[in-house]
This record gives sequence, C-alpha cells and structure tokens, in this order.
Amino acid sequence: MTVKLKPLAEQVVVITGASSGIGLTTARMAAERGAKLVLAARSEGALRALVEEVRGKGGQAIHVAADVGREEDVRRIGKEAEAAFGRVDTWVNNAGIGLYGRLEETPIDDMRKQMETNYWGQVYGSLEAVKLLRRHGGGAIINVASEVSERGIPLQGSYCATKHAVKGFTEALRMELEWDEAPISVTLVKPGQIDTPFPVNAKNHLASEPHHVPPVYAPAVVADAILHAAVKPVRDVYAGGGAKGMATMAHVAPGGIDRPMEKVVIPGTPSGRPPSRPMEQNGLDHPTERLEERGNYEGHVMRTSLYTKAALNPLPAAAALVGTGLALFAARKFLPHLPARIGGSAGPAAAKALHITLEARPGKEDEVAALLDGILAEVEREPGTRPWFGLRRDGSTFEIFEAFPDEAGREAHLTGKGAALLIERSNALLAKPARIDRLDVLMRKGASGNSVASPE
Repeated sequence: MTVKLKPLAEQVVVITGASSGIGLTTARMAAERGAKLVLAARSEGALRALVEEVRGKGGQAIHVAADVGREEDVRRIGKEAEAAFGRVDTWVNNAGIGLYGRLEETPIDDMRKQMETNYWGQVYGSLEAVKLLRRHGGGAIINVASEVSERGIPLQGSYCATKHAVKGFTEALRMELEWDEAPISVTLVKPGQIDTPFPVNAKNHLASEPHHVPPVYAPAVVADAILHAAVKPVRDVYAGGGAKGMATMAHVAPGGIDRPMEKVVIPGTPSGRPPSRPMEQNGLDHPTERLEERGNYEGHVMRTSLYTKAALNPLPAAAALVGTGLALFAARKFLPHLPARIGGSAGPAAAKALHITLEARPGKEDEVAALLDGILAEVEREPGTRPWFGLRRDGSTFEIFEAFPDEAGREAHLTGKGAALLIERSNALLAKPARIDRLDVLMRKGASGNSVASPE
C-alpha cells in the first residue's frame, strides 16, 4: 500500500542519539522546520541545553534521558512522547557508538556493549515505534545504519557487525509491515564518513587517535536524507556518493576491493596524534555531555552530496546537473557503478573505451574527490556508459575506466560540456594534465576473465 506521511511541521518526531553528531544536526533542522521533538540520549545535561535552545527559538521539544540498550528505557521514550504530544509520527533510530581496534585486540565485553546500543537499541526503538504508529494511524521509522552495512572494513570490525545486523533487521521488518499493509514507511539511511565527534567519542584500542578516511561529508548531508524520508517514503538511501561507491564495489567485485581497502583504511585510520582523552573517558562506557555536531577532521569536508540529492530528487537534480554540463565521468575510492557485459568482436564493431588517469595536486586530493562525487550522479543516468569503474589508486591518483557501445558515444562524451568543465578545473586541481587513453575492448558475454583491451 502507498504510505502517506505528514508534512514535517505537523509531525511529532522521536530522535535517539540526539545530543551529538547526526542526531543533533537532525534535531536542529527538524525544529527549524516546525516539528515537535522528543529528544533522547544518555547525556541529560546536553539534552536539557538542546531543549532550551529549541524552545528559545519558538519550537516545541521534550527530552528523555535514556540508554537505548535498555528496553525499558526505550519504552519510556514512547510513553513520554504520547504523554507530551499525544502521538508519534516519525521515529529516528540514530543512537550509536564507535569502537576502534584490531579484532584480536578488542575485548569481547566491548563488542557486546556496542551491540547492545547499535543493534538492540534499533530493535527496541523500531518495535516500540511500530506499536505507536499502528495505534496512531501510521508514520515513518528511519534507521540509521552505515556504508559498512554493505561492506566490512578493518579496524572497525565490531561496528561493521552491528550495522550489518541493523540492515538485516530493517529489511525483514519492512517486508513484514508491507505484508500486513501497515501504513508505516521503513527507511534505512546509510551514511558514509561523516565529520561528527564519532571518532573522538569512540572507545579506541589503537595507538593513536582515529580519524576518518576521505571522502568526508558534513552531518547535514545525513540529516537532510533523514528528514526527506520523514515526509516521503524511501526504502533506503546512501548519504554521500562515497558510501554508494563502496557499497557498489562490495556487491560487484567483493574480492577485488580487499587489497585496495586494506592499503587505504589500515594505515589511514590512525591519525598519528595522541588520543585526545584517556581511554576511560569514552562514549561506549559513559555519556559524553558534549552538545557537538562536528568532529575534528582536519581535511576537506563536503557540505553537500549531489549524488544523495539526485537519489532523493531524481528529476530536479538531473535537470540541474545537465544544466551545468556535468556529463563526462566520476571517480571514487572504489567502484560506484554497475558493470554490464558487452558483446562483439575486435575491429570497428568493438566496444570503445576510455582509461583516464588523474594526479591531484598536493593538498587538493579531497577537492578532486568532491568534484568527481558530484559528476557521479549524472554518469549513473547514462545508459550508454557501461561498464564504469573508478579507483582511487593511492592518496593522490585517480583512475577511471569507461566503456561505450560505439565510437560516436565515446567522442560525444569527450567533446561534451562535462569534459570542458573538468579541463577548466584541472589547472587548479591536477598536478599534470589528465592522461586519456582510447581503447578497443572485446568482452565476451557470459565469460569472466576473457577481455582484450588494445590501445588505439
């Protein structure tokens, strides 16, 4: 059945993990748009300050000090929401905590505690929300997972396991509610690397303080996706093109991503800085009481994701991208596009391809990634560009492979406005001109590993 959701200004919204990072950003944005808020977290002092802030700007909000790893606390969130506002329209399960370290060196007790918050907290919240939404005529459940719901990464193995579990639970819940024809939308939001206090608040078993591996996005990218899902049913959405890229590679070439990921993530996660606080002052074991949206990431932080905007608003976003001529290609750390097999034989009828190498100027690596992230949304709408692979070979080198059904398609790609835009930006971002190799490619349909590529 089609689920109809209310405008945000008419909603009562529950947000867990509301005192920090994504939850705090979402709460502030929802308040600005007129929602009545039920804000939950362990950090009661921070929540009180947030409620005062919302009310001071004319909004309506209450706080509930709660540990979502305790089922009775989650039930109390629902009871206090009904007592204050009479109903719940959207429930956002956002609370979560990080845990860094090699799996062999991470205490099992820490893993269990993390699972209580990250997984069981979402289970308790979702089931409480279902009960309330059935009672009050429907609404939305929004579970915040991660790009690592789709692909595990080293040094955060326990965290990955919790988010894999959240994905499985959310998908099963969605199908059961659809079978019942319940008027409840269930959305899974999968953020990429987000500049929040997550690395600082995490319990850390590494030798130095952890930090994010780029590309890194602002928390507003995720909050926008969450609030979109509160008013328009969405099955799932990646917050950030980098998250989409990693997930696609995980599905298309899971073995091929292992080595590149090891080389990027294992040396890239430790910052080299000493831990900013003693081990015992971690967010896994204690509330942080810090009302902070942003973290301490020192690199470039992308304030928006054109990929996510396009995914949520396909027609307006596509029109905007066409209008700016973004029609050439995009590259991510890994593979952000689905491949397709192309039949044919060597010679004029062979598929045509491009292999492009970009070398970023020192200090411009994240800006190159940001530029290519925006272009990705348009490339995904080009059915003639198959397959498409993007690889961030190392910190500064990007490689792209694109295939086209014929010469006309390839040349149109090279002479379009998107190519002109890339050339315009290249002087500022690239250490040397992009290398573009034209290739003839033979791909046998149904046979893996039987590809022939020859430079023209």
